Order: sequence, then structure tokens, then C-alpha cells
Amino acid sequence: MRRIAIALVILLLIGGGLFFITRPKSIPVVLAEIGPGRVEATLANTRAGTVDACQRTKLSTIMGGRIEVLAVKEGDRVKKGQLLLKLWNDDQQAQASLAQAQITLAAKRSEEACIAATNAENEARRQADLRGKGFVSASKEEAARTEAEVRRAACNTAKADVAQAEARLKATRVEQGRVALYAPFDGIVAKIVGELGEYSTPSPPGVPTPPAIDLIDDTCLYITAPMDEVDAPKIVVGQPVRITLDALPGKTLPGKVRRVAPYVSAVEKQARTVDIEVDFERATEAGKLLVGYSADVEIILAVRDNVLRVPTAAIQEGNTVLVYNPASGQLDARAIRIGLANWEYSEITEGLQAGERIVTSLERAGIKAGALVTPEEKPAGK
Repeated sequence: MRRIAIALVILLLIGGGLFFITRPKSIPVVLAEIGPGRVEATLANTRAGTVDACQRTKLSTIMGGRIEVLAVKEGDRVKKGQLLLKLWNDDQQAQASLAQAQITLAAKRSEEACIAATNAENEARRQADLRGKGFVSASKEEAARTEAEVRRAACNTAKADVAQAEARLKATRVEQGRVALYAPFDGIVAKIVGELGEYSTPSPPGVPTPPAIDLIDDTCLYITAPMDEVDAPKIVVGQPVRITLDALPGKTLPGKVRRVAPYVSAVEKQARTVDIEVDFERATEAGKLLVGYSADVEIILAVRDNVLRVPTAAIQEGNTVLVYNPASGQLDARAIRIGLANWEYSEITEGLQAGERIVTSLERAGIKAGALVTPEEKPAGK
């Protein structure tokens, strides 16, 4: 009997050891408690957007020539109408001086001809008076009237010569404008291509060449961002937007949709997109912004406050979540119905109750319905 008792004890120990070894191991999991909160329906850009200036122009002279005056440097702030660059044009200036001299000469000739016309008209009136009194013949009166008409015509011709000379001077000034660049608006000189004394070449049709001066108005900035074509019908002007910039990590700026492109862009090897433009509501909060910064936008389509929500990352395929059962320590699969949703939170309209806890660490091995789990303790402050 003693041997049998010893054998039974040994068997019990072996069985207990085997059970301990083979029993299901508890998996540590991260849980999130279901509760009320804010949920938004949002849209995000498919590729990085870009900070652009409301006014930006790339200036080039209409004709080529040697740079004689370079009145600004890169980074200079300029006023509208300020001279930026001028090519050599001594020949044009000589033509302008000649045209001015021709105006002066034509004006003096006009003055002389008109004085003669006035005298001839006075003489014609005097001859008419004398003819009425019978002191002169009709032929002499006619000759005086004809002379007056000829002199008046010469006066008018001389005035036309003055107008022609003035038009010639305007033409030379237009030609001078073809070799000079003036600021079309207040702004900052972003880039200059060319140095004093170098030859500047304008862009021929169909052949892109660098502009002589790139001028930017950096007091008014906005964002251009591509959105997926399937989202375009949901986007309207005036919708609120959250803006984030790679250059300003951790900062979110408010904005509004200012324009939605009326066409779809087809970019090679990428999805079809619709470009939108977004205005900063309070650009001063961002500090110094540079044209060309990359930016991301998140359009807010709808907002619901104080609704039951879960982290979107906790939702599995088929709109199911794994609910922690504290009584058994196991996970139960639960089907849910979703309302508003974005990448962060999803609204739960059916399937869960406040206070229940679901698994958010789905990436861990062995996490599935029926698994034995142990909730992880969150570090303090988390």
C-alpha cells in the first residue's frame, strides 16, 4: 500500500507539472476603456501640400541685352514700381533724345505757321470790308480769303507734325520699357539670375529659361494640397481645416478652404487628385513662414461631441473589436456599428457600452478571441 501511495503522489506531481507546462499562457495586452468624447469626420491630403504666395512673379526682359543696372539684391524688399534691372540701351536713349528734339522743332514750326494763318485771316477780313465799300475788286478779296485758308491748313499740318513727333517719343519710351524691369507689387526679391555686365536672355516661346528676377509677396500665403478624387464631392469652400507643417512640429494652425480646383489632375504613377487651396486663419501664430514649406491639411467635414467612441486602430476587419472579459480573463469578439470616424477615433452607435474595455495592442502575437490575457498597467501620467 505504501508503494501504491508513493506512485500516486509521483503521478500527481507529474500530472501537475505537465498541466503547468501546457496550460495556456496569459498574454499582456493594452486596453482602452470605452467612454464619451469628441469624434470628427475628416479628409487628409494624399501627398504633401506646399505653402505658396498669393502673388509671385518671375520677371524677364522682353528683349536680350547686357545688364547695365542691377538695382536690387536677393532678399531685398521692394516697393511697387521700383526699378529692379535695366539692360544697356544707349541707342534707345539717343533715339529718345532725337525724338524730343523733333518735338521742339515741330512745335516752333507749328507756332510760326499758326501765326501766319492768323495774320492771313485778319487780312482776308480787312479785304472783305474794303470790298463791301467798293475800294477793292472781288478778285483781290478772293485771293486774300484763299491765302488765309492755305495758311490755316499749313498751321493744322504743323500741329499734326507735333503730334507725330510726340508719338515717336512715346514709341521710343515703349522700347526702353522692353529692357527694364519694375516691381509690379510690393514684395521680396527671392532670386536673381545674372550679374552686372552679363548678357540676359529672354525666354523664347516654348523654351523655358530661368527668369531674371523672382519676386514674392510673402505677406499673403496659402497652401495648395492634392486631395483624392473620390473625396472631392465632399469638399466645399469655407470648410474648416487643420494645418500642420513639417517645419513646425507639434503645432496645428487653423485654416479654411478657399478654392477647389474644377478639374482632376492625373499625375504619372500616382492617383488622380483634385487640388485645393487653404487660407491660414491666423498665419501670425505660425511665425515666419517660407514659400515652399511642405504642409499637410485635414479638412473637418463633421463634428459630434460627447458620443461613445473607440480608438480607430482597435477596430478589426468586419467592424469587430476584442472586448476584455474580467470574469474569465479572456477576450470576446464583438461586432459594432460605426458612425463618424477618422484615423484617431470612431463613433460607436451599437455593440458597446461605456465602461467596457477593448484591446488596442492588436499587433501582438496570439491576440484573438478566446485568448487569455493580462491587462498591462499604464505608466503614471499616461
